Amino acid sequence: MEAAVAPAVRGLRAGCQRLCYGAGSERKWSLQSKQTSFRFCSTGMTLDNINKPTIDRIIRVDHAGEYGANRIYAGQMAVLGRTTVGPVIQQMWDQEKDHLKKFNELMVTFRVRPTVLLPFWNVAGFALGAGTALLGKEGAMACTVAVEESISDHYNSQIRTLMEEDPEKYKELLQIIKKFRDDELEHHDVGLDHNAELAPAYSLLKTAIQIGCKAAIFLSERI
Repeated sequence: MEAAVAPAVRGLRAGCQRLCYGAGSERKWSLQSKQTSFRFCSTGMTLDNINKPTIDRIIRVDHAGEYGANRIYAGQMAVLGRTTVGPVIQQMWDQEKDHLKKFNELMVTFRVRPTVLLPFWNVAGFALGAGTALLGKEGAMACTVAVEESISDHYNSQIRTLMEEDPEKYKELLQIIKKFRDDELEHHDVGLDHNAELAPAYSLLKTAIQIGCKAAIFLSERI
């Protein structure tokens, strides 16, 4: 298994080096509501003073979640990219790309291996995004509501865990998770504003997607 994930880890390490040291300046990334900068390559958190198993689980599953979200939006754009809702989906996808870049960096900073299920989430995420988009823009937005609600709930759980452990030590990580949670809640609200609840069998579709999200979270934390 270690041999299987080693290339992915090396790729993530290279990505972090480009993020942290490229162009001779601090890496900055912006989201819709405001611009925020974080520096994790020189963080005060070290491998010696953190709860490594807890941080490993948090970063691994969050990286997997943001990776999956990117694939979902890619699938939606493949179907609806040229429609009137395409720019809305693209805007949310752009935010998810920023989230994934940050977790790519954190994976290397804290020496966390990615879940071995990434190839599966690659295919499953795209299929979910494209499949719901084939139901129409309401179907795509129903998927967004279901997924983003699940992710924001999970981020809230992680925030509680880190606050109980040591809010000062994990201050920077908490800032990132809280910001990303707020972005996911914003996406959730965008979905509702774009008639997600008018999707065919909305309640059934939402429940089914969220069951899948819970299973993905459980597995990605552990393997």
